[in-house]
Amino acid sequence: MKEIEINGQKRELTGKKASRQVRKEGLVPCNLYGEKKDANGLPEALSFTVPFAELRKAVYTPHVYVVVINIDGKAHKSIIKELQFHPTTDALLHADFFEVTDTKPITVGIPVKLNGLAQGVREGGKLNLSIRKIEVTAPYKQIPEILEIDVTNLGLGKAIKVGDLKFEGLELATPAQVVVCSVKETRASKAAAAATE
Repeated sequence: MKEIEINGQKRELTGKKASRQVRKEGLVPCNLYGEKKDANGLPEALSFTVPFAELRKAVYTPHVYVVVINIDGKAHKSIIKELQFHPTTDALLHADFFEVTDTKPITVGIPVKLNGLAQGVREGGKLNLSIRKIEVTAPYKQIPEILEIDVTNLGLGKAIKVGDLKFEGLELATPAQVVVCSVKETRASKAAAAATE
């Protein structure tokens, strides 16, 4: 996984009023969750702010990054856990990050890339991508930027499911029965099939 660096500042005041003030200044309120737990055993959050301009390079992208957040001189490696957007303006309101280590497995959605010309497409069918990302679990250093899937042998009316796939060093967290891609019949393929009969 590629790394991207952003700079944050620790936030002392939290709550709705403080968050509104922070947003007026062009900053996004964020939380970083790590190994630290509070008295009730719940993950303890480090509250900080990041300029919106810095955060957009990690958010508005099809890539999945390890985000290195520099907060008051200390670097924290993390992945984006959750983003909150304004329901009408789509402005970024809040971001949650999850701290990662070299050894602890994480679960993250990785983009899918289909390679090759499917057999079914050569027969007049249409290739359909059903999901854009597959959830994988592994230490972050073992996670690739994209998952490449060879569709060359995919026939007409056939599908590739998550359960049919294997990637070295990765555990697939998306349910096995989920269809990744399929070749659908088209008028052209039905006409071609009828002609050969």
